[in-house]
Amino acid sequence: MAKYPLVQIQEIKQKRLDEAEKLLKEKKRLLEVEIEKLKKAEEKRDLVKKHKLDKIKKFFDEVNEGTSSDKILTHDRYLKKVVDEELKIEEKKVVDQTKVMKKAEEEVEKARKDYLKKNQDVEKLRIHKKEWILSDEKEGLKAESSENDELGSNIHSMRKRAHDKGH
Repeated sequence: MAKYPLVQIQEIKQKRLDEAEKLLKEKKRLLEVEIEKLKKAEEKRDLVKKHKLDKIKKFFDEVNEGTSSDKILTHDRYLKKVVDEELKIEEKKVVDQTKVMKKAEEEVEKARKDYLKKNQDVEKLRIHKKEWILSDEKEGLKAESSENDELGSNIHSMRKRAHDKGH
């Protein structure tokens, strides 16, 4: 039986598939890292929001208790300058991290599509090899059958000649 002629191509495509699988795993790992960073950014932002709400509640409690206008202005400035600014910063971090995470998701999807395409290439070659082997075996059987037919024909001719000589 002859050797499959596309062995090298099959090996190359398998190697590319293996590399695509590694890349896909790495992109998924990086996505998990970015998701975790996003969760932490959201938690920090939520803490700042809670702090702001606590300060607003404290501010209204003091107003209801009848605090001085200086204290009211101080609280108001603190809320507007410090807490609101900190909240904006944390909100921007969440938005930025969401963009990074979306980019990581796109990279995973791109790697997944590449992996599927390369897997399809390997599968096509596997099917081709199977068909080639069957075809090669059929050719071998045909050749063997042809040789047997020729051999049988020769034996028959020799017996006929021997029989004809005997009579």
